[in-house]
Amino acid sequence: MSLKMARPPVDPAVLARVRAIIQGARSAGRDVLLETEGMEVLKAIGISVPDQIVVGGSKEASALLCERGLPFPGEKIVVKAVSDEILHKSELGAVAVVSNTIDAIIPTLQDMESRLRGEYAIAGYSLNQFISYPATLGSEFLIGMRWTDDFGPVVSFGPGGIYTEFLSRHFKTGSDIAILSPYSDQLEHLESDLNAVAVAKLATGTLRGQRPRISSNRLAEVTQTILALAAELMPADILEFEVNPLVVSNQALYAVDVLIKLAKSRPAGSDVAQLRPLAKIRNLLEPKTAAIVGVSEKLNPGRIILENLICQGFDRSRITIVKPGTDSIQGCRCVPDVSSIPERVDLLVLAISAAQVPAAVVQAIRSEKAESIIIIPGGLEEKAGGNTLVAEMQASLKQSRSTPWGGPIINGGNCLGILSRPGKYNTLFIPDYKLPLRDRGLLPVSPVALVSQSGAFAISRLSKLAALNPKYAITIGNQMDLTIGDFLTYLKDDPELEVFAVYVEGFKELDGLRFLAAAREITRSGRKIVLYRSGRTAEGAQASASHTASIAGNYAVTRALCERAGVTVAESISDFEELTKLFTFLRKKSVRGTRLGAVSNAGFECVSFADNLGSFSLPAFEEPLAGELRAIFTQFGISSIVDLHNPIDLTPMTNDEGYEAVVRAMLNDASIDAAIVGCVPLTAALATLPSGPTHGEDLLAPTGVAARLGRLFQSSEKPWIVVVDSGALFDPFVTALEAQGIPTFRAADQALKLFNAFCRAALSH
Repeated sequence: MSLKMARPPVDPAVLARVRAIIQGARSAGRDVLLETEGMEVLKAIGISVPDQIVVGGSKEASALLCERGLPFPGEKIVVKAVSDEILHKSELGAVAVVSNTIDAIIPTLQDMESRLRGEYAIAGYSLNQFISYPATLGSEFLIGMRWTDDFGPVVSFGPGGIYTEFLSRHFKTGSDIAILSPYSDQLEHLESDLNAVAVAKLATGTLRGQRPRISSNRLAEVTQTILALAAELMPADILEFEVNPLVVSNQALYAVDVLIKLAKSRPAGSDVAQLRPLAKIRNLLEPKTAAIVGVSEKLNPGRIILENLICQGFDRSRITIVKPGTDSIQGCRCVPDVSSIPERVDLLVLAISAAQVPAAVVQAIRSEKAESIIIIPGGLEEKAGGNTLVAEMQASLKQSRSTPWGGPIINGGNCLGILSRPGKYNTLFIPDYKLPLRDRGLLPVSPVALVSQSGAFAISRLSKLAALNPKYAITIGNQMDLTIGDFLTYLKDDPELEVFAVYVEGFKELDGLRFLAAAREITRSGRKIVLYRSGRTAEGAQASASHTASIAGNYAVTRALCERAGVTVAESISDFEELTKLFTFLRKKSVRGTRLGAVSNAGFECVSFADNLGSFSLPAFEEPLAGELRAIFTQFGISSIVDLHNPIDLTPMTNDEGYEAVVRAMLNDASIDAAIVGCVPLTAALATLPSGPTHGEDLLAPTGVAARLGRLFQSSEKPWIVVVDSGALFDPFVTALEAQGIPTFRAADQALKLFNAFCRAALSH
């Protein structure tokens, strides 16, 4: 893919100097720069380093020092062993800070010689100027760059020194480390991004009257330099680059240690990926003609797919079944093989065994019978030997991409395929009695695209998010051809889509960058993306890779870069579900601020609201709202037991009409930007149960609290949510609220955490 840097490139003369240093190391057979070479790289790009001299050993040092005297002024000097085999000197005693005297320097060198020679390839020893700096937080940084297969080069800035990992783990997420991409177009905020890191804030801010140790502008300059270098030298030249520590001394920055690992070979890009005809995704999502391979006379995945197409209104005369020995099934014509399909179809579905897939795909490509193909089975890339099968298909696909036709696009394998409301089909081979998508199709289409690598994840979310009727539910499996980034790139131009719910186990090579580019366009238009990225731990990443044959990248990188692109990253699967509902149900509401009005009929819930505010505030109720609320309390006989403060504790005595009156008054007041309504439904004062023989309630009655809140929700422009903290008996009450588009949660803390996320996303646009 074509990548555009967000910053001017490095000066060509500087690049030439750096590449010459790298070439020298490669000529010597090394894939790691000596620290002395690394220091030369830093000097070339304008980062200050300590002065140093290099000696072969203690004898050479003794002769040199006796002849010329001490090389640097000061009371201390730093002695280091120079070796491409010693990457972390402190652990092996390959670095020492000693008195700046011959009597201290020579014995130190002799000690290193005796311990290290014979164990490691030693190129020499360096005597380095000692840079004095305060041994406090905010004086040591780490800045580095590394190549990631999914997002390309990334640059990290955070706490440095020997406690780097400890501090990064224990700082709050967001203040621990800044993770940046040279291809982000939001680097104009670089200074503020760096100052969000705790150690940078300590260094550049004023703490208890202290002067800033370094300007935020200087930190940004150095970071910009590293970002530009990363874009120029990765992945062809450098694999990993780390300065640790980068220290603050006398209002200046010095790199006192550096590690640079060289790239052994440039990762090979996919020629097929460069040529994918993404316009054909329309054929995939809105096919006018379709063919299915793998339909049985009895119930099997292929048969379920066929019946799903027919039940959703797909024209039988436009469906072809590849099945030898019969003329028709369910009123659809049959042909003996793929090449016998009468005309080129928009969509070919392969619901056959993995072993049969390669031949079917090759046949479809050579006979030019399909614009798009869905491969259902797994067992291709995940299992040993599968790569050979895939290679045969990829060769045919690559060849077809160079023809005027352009070849097909392929979705899968190892997927459940696609649910497309405009395409009138779904290949999710789940019986309707298990997942009643047919009835849900009667609901208005939700402006939602669910894009998931896992088919099981997608159908589980469809089952749980029963109040939504997504326009598309796309399961992509192994991304043998089409990728997550491809789908988002295509779907971003659909004006009917307002919420994109994406589940990722791993991006294909550099597809993370493609995803980010599309995500930025979507979020800048005011639309929302919710992302859940699995494979966060080493074990999870391994399981993810074996499941979907994907690159399992670093979760922290994914989170940081996606959040920078405006994506809301869900921390759990339940958060993913609730955020998808929130963004869908509240998409037409206007978020103007974070002043929250809160009401409940339970005291504990009012306390919970106050305990979990996050970025919300609870403004005091002032006139005229205060007077209106007092009048309501009097009207419904609760003035003696309800105090006027925010949150309002209505107590279990307030009935349906009283609830409506209080919530309406709160929403209509200019001092309130958003609201949360708690409704513990066990009180006899509210109609929260379906009609039944043991009571007189009917939660669906127009006078019930559910209907009253529903009318308020439709009439109010402000965002608000409901909490129903109760057991399964009251699930119908929750269903009734959500059927009216009201986001409804089962616990106050979860509700406010995610309502905060919604409002942050809305206000950041």
